[in-house]
Amino acid sequence: MQWQATDEQRQLADALQRFIQRDYPFEHRRALSAGSGFSAQAWGLLAQLGITALLVPEAHGGLGASTQDGLHAVQVLAPAMPLEPVVASSLLATHLLGMAAGPMAHHLLPRMAEGKAIVTPAHFEPDTGFATEQPQTRADRTGPGYALSGAKTLVLQAPFADVLLVSARTHDDTVAWFAVERDRPGVSLRDYPLLDGQRAADVQFDAVQLPPEARLGHAGQGPAMRDGLRDLWLAALCAEAVGLLQATLDATVAYLNTRQQFGQPIGRFQALQQRAVDMWMEVEQARSMALMAAGFASHQDVGVRAQVLAASKARVGQACRFVSQQAVQLHGGMGMTDEMQVSHWFKRLTTIELWLGDSDAQLQRFARGARAA
Repeated sequence: MQWQATDEQRQLADALQRFIQRDYPFEHRRALSAGSGFSAQAWGLLAQLGITALLVPEAHGGLGASTQDGLHAVQVLAPAMPLEPVVASSLLATHLLGMAAGPMAHHLLPRMAEGKAIVTPAHFEPDTGFATEQPQTRADRTGPGYALSGAKTLVLQAPFADVLLVSARTHDDTVAWFAVERDRPGVSLRDYPLLDGQRAADVQFDAVQLPPEARLGHAGQGPAMRDGLRDLWLAALCAEAVGLLQATLDATVAYLNTRQQFGQPIGRFQALQQRAVDMWMEVEQARSMALMAAGFASHQDVGVRAQVLAASKARVGQACRFVSQQAVQLHGGMGMTDEMQVSHWFKRLTTIELWLGDSDAQLQRFARGARAA
């Protein structure tokens, strides 16, 4: 596990910070969130910086970087809260296709590396929360191919995606994954904004006809792909949270040092200093857990990996709740106004804490794993 950024990670971080300052400032992101929710220009610039190719194997035209490199990039970009599918496509979908290999990976990964294709997982289902072990979406055999029927919800950036990676139960009652073009007949979307401004969609599949090569991976690989996706997603949430927590802490300390009351900055009041220290401690503890999550995100022992990721998300989620709420309180009423960036960080940190299960749910998952061991 690396505790210090590598030279390559620092160079990419510098380039990404310049991108945020020059091409993706807060007001630009705010306008995008109120409008289309996606910038093709920003996505193109991120592709030029190598974000879309970062985790794509070199054999498919990518950079072949490590999972830790991808998570570090997510952390650096976090304060900008990009609406483009950095995590969904460049991290999660790339990881799934890399696990599956096969003809669909050979077809999609080179295009994804160039930023010419957006792919996103379609994994959650209505009325089941984030439970994904028993999908109700079905892929039944029809001749050599499949007929896909069912529904998915909370499909991130689906309105802008070219391909959806769909988990489904097959005719032999096993879990498998399928690559489905968004505009294929029988696919319908209902899109909406989330609390944090991202776009998602509910997707309906009505007997969508798929060729045999649409199935990803070999028989029996579906559950491993599901577990790998979940744990990498948890690690990505932890990495993003640390970037947002640090930005929130920095903005709050700056506000305490400039806001005047009784002729002096309110940051001189001991009670407020102590609250800022408490925030700093939460950020540092979350940073340690996020580093551990990054180190175990690709661990081969599925049980150990699942427990570490659950524990990391639980602790990071607690920090998300504490730091975001303290920041809003210390900013006063203006901390919740749309014009203040801290209010947008608050919404994203709240979403992160809930996504894939809140801290209580992660602790229960950790305890179940401990009992099984």
